[in-house]
Amino acid sequence: MNCEECGKRPATLHLTKIVNGEKTEYHICEHCAQEKGDVFTGFHNFSINNLLSGLLKFDPMQKNGRETATSKPLRCETCGLTYAQFSKSGRFGCSDCYTFLGDKLDPLFRRIHGNTQHSGKVPERTGGQLKIRKELEQLKQALQSHVASEEFEKAAEMRDRIRALEQKMAQS
Repeated sequence: MNCEECGKRPATLHLTKIVNGEKTEYHICEHCAQEKGDVFTGFHNFSINNLLSGLLKFDPMQKNGRETATSKPLRCETCGLTYAQFSKSGRFGCSDCYTFLGDKLDPLFRRIHGNTQHSGKVPERTGGQLKIRKELEQLKQALQSHVASEEFEKAAEMRDRIRALEQKMAQS
């Protein structure tokens, strides 16, 4: 797609503006965007790191974006990366960073994905134990609901299935 202003260069800036329900799209090149001035300034410096940094500003252990006096900055013991450095770059320094910074990342993942637990498919050959654990959790919840609603026969069935699965896990 070519620039709507000059028609010569490829459009690299695509802006969609919605005002009072009316959608307007602009497709222009960097050169024309700089000439247009303040309407398009600031967009050429956009990067995924800036987006991630904006999302990471949410931190329940900080107040107004600053660490509280009682909290100490989290740092990966392997590579020395701090949470502040991660929030600027959006990249981990090593494979251990997730372990050390994980507590601060959970609220971020919850905001982005809606949950912090995987609920998708599990590979057949490697997920045997995981499937059994998930089924155990579901059966224990069902057991609790049957006990609460005084359905003791169904609760006894759930209890027996739970015991059988626990034995199966112990054998593996």
